[in-house]
Amino acid sequence: MSESTLCPTETALPRFLDVTSPYDGRVVGAVSLTEATSSQSLIETARVGARKARTLSRHARGKILDGAATEIEQRNEEFAQTIVSEAGKTIRQARKEVLRAVNTLRLSAAEARRNAGEVIPFDSYEGSEDRTGWYSREPLGIVAAITPFNDPLNLVAHKIGPAIAGGNAVILKPSALTPLSAQLLTEALVRSGLPPEALSIVHGGREMAEAIVRSRDVRMVSFTGGFSTGESIARSAGLKKLSMDLGGNAPVIVLDDADIEHAVESCVSGAFWAAGQNCVGVQRILVAAPVYGAFRQHFLEATARLVAGDPVDEKTDVGPMISTAALHELQSKLDEALDAGAILLSGNVTDGNVLKPTVLEAVPADSRLWTEEVFGPVVMLRKFITFEEAIEIANAIEFSLHAGIFTDSLGKAMDAARQLEAGGVMINDSSDYRFDGMPFGGAKYGSMGREGVHFAYEEMTQPKVICIKN
Repeated sequence: MSESTLCPTETALPRFLDVTSPYDGRVVGAVSLTEATSSQSLIETARVGARKARTLSRHARGKILDGAATEIEQRNEEFAQTIVSEAGKTIRQARKEVLRAVNTLRLSAAEARRNAGEVIPFDSYEGSEDRTGWYSREPLGIVAAITPFNDPLNLVAHKIGPAIAGGNAVILKPSALTPLSAQLLTEALVRSGLPPEALSIVHGGREMAEAIVRSRDVRMVSFTGGFSTGESIARSAGLKKLSMDLGGNAPVIVLDDADIEHAVESCVSGAFWAAGQNCVGVQRILVAAPVYGAFRQHFLEATARLVAGDPVDEKTDVGPMISTAALHELQSKLDEALDAGAILLSGNVTDGNVLKPTVLEAVPADSRLWTEEVFGPVVMLRKFITFEEAIEIANAIEFSLHAGIFTDSLGKAMDAARQLEAGGVMINDSSDYRFDGMPFGGAKYGSMGREGVHFAYEEMTQPKVICIKN
């Protein structure tokens, strides 16, 4: 894997970061580290890039984004294998992520061409009959994008795509655990015509990120990651726009009139996709008492059929967690819950960084496993008696991205949609369903802004009014 040449400060640096496979620990690539002292040089380069990016026509921006999408489509297996090697996703899941990234870039290209603003009806206000005009959508300038490991290609595309569509320059800091997919994407964009100064990719630790975030020249920080890091960014950023996706703890409600077979299939996939390292993954399944026994039996049978192991193997359903540290943190939560009375129904068996799909019930409501984001292949079942009880349990967590409900009753589904405190409610579908064009973000604590191409584009641009007096 070649090192990036997109950041002018990287080529002179002697230090490199090895990227290792979370499955077997082998080195799969390397990136050159960017010194925090280089941040001012990065900002100056980004200023040049911002001036060049804003002068690109909407057609040119769309062409660049479409060009990168086409290249990724043509090299889909290479991109998928890179995701597998650095993130540990199974090859089938990685191929799906590549397809989603292609779609994200194409949606961004379409946004660049069509979302230019609209006419303002000045003459609808008495005294302004002799005025006409419009507002345009203008770039913010420099956008800092900080991305996580779990979708190392598509989540980068979700930040870079709308930013470029809006005419901004981007300083991208991908996860140090999974920087290779981001490098491939940035190189594809530059080959498609993006001015190199408009997209700098940097690799470094907290000090590097803080130096970028603090800069007054950075007009927006778009971050996906943990709550503590999000709070640190908010404290450091100063007066600039923030967009943050800080995780979730998705509840799914299964009513007694639901199609149990369909609910089980959807929830198993939603709980264990990407080894559960998914911010909208199914975490807490609340099942109506009359069907709890049947649901549990079918769920455990379906879980037992999942194959955990080598992510390169086409038959594998569940690959490794991203690191030994992440696995140990999850095992600590599991041990605490089990010591407090939780009942293990399946799993909790490890092989290297692979944790076999794990199912529990009777998990204490005050345990970290129940109240925090699991971010691993662990799911919890709980029985409820009334619909109102299910809603109350679902809403008890202080942060939420998605929720789900399975029912044959449109009335109950709509009641749940109104009452569930979440950024999205999936009806008769897993909480982890996401279309890259829909608004995506959380509810309650830590919710800031929305992703989804159209909505991120509007976050990354600002309106400018043009008014002509006749």
